Amino acid sequence: MTVRDLSIKLPQQRRVLSVLVFAAVLIWIDTTILGIALERIADPRTGLGATPGELQWAVGSYALLFATALFAAGALGDRYGHRTVLAAGLAIFGAASVWAAWAGDATGLILARGLMGLGGAMMMPTSMAIIGATFPAERRAGAIAAWSASSGVGVALGPLLGGVLVDHFWWGSVFLVNLPVVAIALTGVLLVVPNPKLVQRRRPDPLGLVLSTGGLALLAYGLIEAGQNTDWTRWQVWATTLAGLVVLALFTVVEWRSAEPSFDPRLFRNGRFSAGNVALATLFFGITGQMFYGNFYLQGARGMSALETGLAFLPGAIGVAAGSGIGARLAKRFGVGPVSGVSLLVVAAGFLANLTFDLDTPLLWFCAVGFVSGIAMGMAIAPTVAAVIAVLPLDRMGAGSAVNNTVRQVGSVLGIALLGTILASTYRDRIAPALAGLPPSARDAAAPSAEHTRAVAEQLHRADLAAAADGAFVTAMHVTAATGALVAFAGGVLLLAAFRSRKSTVEDQRVLSPTG
Repeated sequence: MTVRDLSIKLPQQRRVLSVLVFAAVLIWIDTTILGIALERIADPRTGLGATPGELQWAVGSYALLFATALFAAGALGDRYGHRTVLAAGLAIFGAASVWAAWAGDATGLILARGLMGLGGAMMMPTSMAIIGATFPAERRAGAIAAWSASSGVGVALGPLLGGVLVDHFWWGSVFLVNLPVVAIALTGVLLVVPNPKLVQRRRPDPLGLVLSTGGLALLAYGLIEAGQNTDWTRWQVWATTLAGLVVLALFTVVEWRSAEPSFDPRLFRNGRFSAGNVALATLFFGITGQMFYGNFYLQGARGMSALETGLAFLPGAIGVAAGSGIGARLAKRFGVGPVSGVSLLVVAAGFLANLTFDLDTPLLWFCAVGFVSGIAMGMAIAPTVAAVIAVLPLDRMGAGSAVNNTVRQVGSVLGIALLGTILASTYRDRIAPALAGLPPSARDAAAPSAEHTRAVAEQLHRADLAAAADGAFVTAMHVTAATGALVAFAGGVLLLAAFRSRKSTVEDQRVLSPTG
């Protein structure tokens, strides 16, 4: 199924691409800007007093809706026009940003972030479809590369913008920065961008959307709930986790039996496609968790300002942008396994290097680790994404790209759920002895997180309690980083095994063909 070729002239192609790149920057800014504000949101004195579980949901609800709504957004674009759905996604994103900025409690923030994820999901596949319809084959790859480069710009801008806004205004201002971007992008979309539709329209898949969203939500809830009381035996934990796995299994069966599945599990019959996507999921699993605890380490335990924190993360963002180009060139010469697989092992080593971070670690070392890890991340992502799509037959590449985007977002959801839970539960275990002598009300108020403990320490004028909170958090961060390293290591080994040679992918494609 293909989108009608609109055959527009070169100057208009450039204008269309400029608008789409500008709109895409919005998605990537928002993936990183919230992290800078988490410390403030968690603080009972300056924010919402959100618990670790609520913060995990604030981050995870965005990725959850983004992951599960991608297919529905693409089908809606096929039916009603991709510009129509793109414009609706921008409008939803803007409205949800206003809601998030003035959310009165953590629940409101979580719901607003989920709505922002829905808006982002409506923007990504529609932008790709518009590029495919407006650019001829010989210029399409360059246009997609330029559009993809917006991710590096957004990832780098997010922490810096967030740092300036949080330091000079209130935490909600990190969402209001979206509004001028939405206004300009929406105007450009309506004035410049065409509205292609699919020649043969796909059917919507409401059952698949409900099952995938519900299954992931239940799984994430069970994992996050486990960290709130450090008790994995409670029925709220094991029952919801098990229910999530069952619903996801049912989703897979439904999609497998569907003639036109929104998420095609048959693609995973290809070993390289499966290995590459699983490896990417492990990478985004670790990245999301590291960004979560990294902000609390710098702002909370080390007392850095939001802007200083954003600047400390900048070398990592620059590394990712640089590593993407380096990885793509090296993979052509040496193959995906040696380049992406080894790069993922370097990422795992970078997570292990987090174990050297303490309260007085030189900031230069933190930035150096971030830069090297960022280069390795870029070198792992770009060649692997290209490789998992290249092993598919031409008529399956669109479906494979959608699956690839979804799997990466699922990795982010599970990363924030599981690694965030490990961080929270380990902290609660480590801080418990220091809270034992407090009155019950103060002990309960101080237990949820380091931010809550510091707030109680300030009220009681207990500098020793604040120091205990910092020490307990650093220990919890080390345990979390080691877990992320183990998962990333497994992903690297998987890539090395699956792409151990540069042999032809003809056999892989045969497996996926209708008669294979």
